[in-house]
Amino acid sequence: MSNIIEIADVPSLHSRNKRLMGLDLGTKTIGIAISDVRLTIATARETLQRKKFTLDAQYLIAMAEKEDIFAFVLGLPLNMDGSEGPRVQATRAFVRSMAGLTDMPFLLWDERLSTVAAEEAMLAFDVSRKKRAEKIDAVAAAFILQGALDRLQLN
Repeated sequence: MSNIIEIADVPSLHSRNKRLMGLDLGTKTIGIAISDVRLTIATARETLQRKKFTLDAQYLIAMAEKEDIFAFVLGLPLNMDGSEGPRVQATRAFVRSMAGLTDMPFLLWDERLSTVAAEEAMLAFDVSRKKRAEKIDAVAAAFILQGALDRLQLN
């Protein structure tokens, strides 16, 4: 898949006033986060209830165009030992399908423990169980995206 990029490729693709979009793919939802234009801070935006791939893809691409996104950062759900399981295969299939609809590149980012970190952060801020359930995927997407942004700051 030629539209999958590495973290080292991001600075050369970034142009003024463009952002990154972080995605946490679940079976029922997609968490969405967006960076600032300086690529330093990720903000949880929303949790999209999945319908059909075509509708989900159209929504994400339209949102990306509206928000001046130049690349997607998708959480890659590796197993704790680093091996790839069925969820990684599903993520790669999602990227292959999306690649047929957009020229935008995709960065696959190790998401191990992102949902756990998101849950702990929301517990620390005393977010109710109902609100946590509504926001967890978007917050997890923000953790995934923030991890990539932090790595960019080190380069």
